[in-house]
Amino acid sequence: MAPAPSKLYADDVSLVVVLLDTNPFFWSSSSLSFSQFLSHVLAFFNAILTLNQLNQVVVIATGYNSCDYIFDSSSDLNRSFENGRMPVMCSSLLQKLEEFLIKDEQFSKEEPDGRIKSSLLSGSLSMALCYIQRVFRSGALHPHPRILCLQGSPDGPEQYVIFYILCCLHFSVLTLDLKKDFLLFRYVAIMNAIFSAQHSLVPIDSCYIGAQNSAFLQQASYITGGVHHKPQNLDGLFQYLMTIFATDLHSRSFLNLPKPVGVDFRASSVFGQAQSEVASASDKKRKTPET
Repeated sequence: MAPAPSKLYADDVSLVVVLLDTNPFFWSSSSLSFSQFLSHVLAFFNAILTLNQLNQVVVIATGYNSCDYIFDSSSDLNRSFENGRMPVMCSSLLQKLEEFLIKDEQFSKEEPDGRIKSSLLSGSLSMALCYIQRVFRSGALHPHPRILCLQGSPDGPEQYVIFYILCCLHFSVLTLDLKKDFLLFRYVAIMNAIFSAQHSLVPIDSCYIGAQNSAFLQQASYITGGVHHKPQNLDGLFQYLMTIFATDLHSRSFLNLPKPVGVDFRASSVFGQAQSEVASASDKKRKTPET
């Protein structure tokens, strides 16, 4: 039988787009320092590229105010060095990362106080999907893409109130404050990215290293068929990354990877409760006798 036309390489060839959380507000209070985190992650990147010479790694920095591409193993600069891939990869990535952090910090000085200390997950997810779509459109044959979110920043509180706002707008019982419109736009952007990944058959894996688990990432991995895991011992982060997230999509069918247990769907629960409350208010309003 002829091979499937959508595959250029063997089943174990992967395109891994990694979203790297660089939010300084998280790392300033984390038990794991940012430098220690990078040492685990760089070794993981090198392992991915070593598993198969056709594997590709793309890194997107997810900052507090911005996000940007900081590494692409398929670029001419990185491919030109056959030997010493690890030192070349480290120097290139760390240089771009330093430039990004300086730029993101400059944006922070222009931000008003009191803003939510979460990173721009929606922006980095959108950039990852744009890159993957560009790979799809470059030809009929391509490696298997997946997204890996290495996240530590907490979810913004908008995920627990946005459904209530939408319901209130639907029943015309609330005038939305324009100063809080960003809550709506951020939630919609994240969910649009998740559903776009699902439609494109791109799994979103998520490794959350923050104190509390992430409802957004749990739902993203569950909806797209990816793997979500919260390591208990951050000193062994490299082992978690290698045993869980280094596996290609073809091999996962033979492995016993962590299953989704107790996915946080509180946003949906809030929606149901808010919808009921607003509907009751609307009924009462209609039943009020006219004077």
